[in-house]
Amino acid sequence: MDPAELLRQGDQVLVAVVEVAGALVIFVGAVWAAVRFVVEGLRHRTAARFTPIRLSLGRFLTLGLEFQLAADVLRTAVSPSFAQIGQLAAIATIRTALNYFLGREIRQEQRQVTEGARRP
Repeated sequence: MDPAELLRQGDQVLVAVVEVAGALVIFVGAVWAAVRFVVEGLRHRTAARFTPIRLSLGRFLTLGLEFQLAADVLRTAVSPSFAQIGQLAAIATIRTALNYFLGREIRQEQRQVTEGARRP
């Protein structure tokens, strides 16, 4: 097996590992949020109790998206074509925008939680 083929196969393994890690982070976050939603929903009937759950889910989603973006970068790291570079640019733009808006929403929700905790 030539070194170029070995490098390509190694890159594919790394991409798969990083993609699985990203999917696992998102899955764990979704399960955690669902369980917390049910537990809090049974205990308390106020919408304010769900904001911290949404914040945590948003953090899991953001981290999972970062892993997915890293996998896309790895995928194009070994001899990329122009088509692959274009796809990476589009994917990176979409995922970066998602992360930006998720991060902005998390900060806004965090401020509301903090302000709500300060009120007597």
